[in-house]
Amino acid sequence: MDRIRIYNGMPAKELGSEGWHKPWSGGNGGECVEAMRLGDGRVALRQSTDPDGPALIYTHREIVSFIEGAKAGDADFLLSAAPCRRTERRTA
Repeated sequence: MDRIRIYNGMPAKELGSEGWHKPWSGGNGGECVEAMRLGDGRVALRQSTDPDGPALIYTHREIVSFIEGAKAGDADFLLSAAPCRRTERRTA
């Protein structure tokens, strides 16, 4: 990869198409988070259904904290909430 300025929210396509992994994929119809380890140790995340959309860039320490916290149950509150439902406007 050529030297590019890597920043939070940059278009994921600027990071290239090679090196992305789906560590959290499952039976969700292909909608999952993709991760890429960057050369400087940071990690980029993108939405698999929008590979050209924004990439969130995290430091190694931030990813370690997130994964350790998730393993410890710190994010379990995200699983217990009812999913948001879209409301459709009806026209007469």
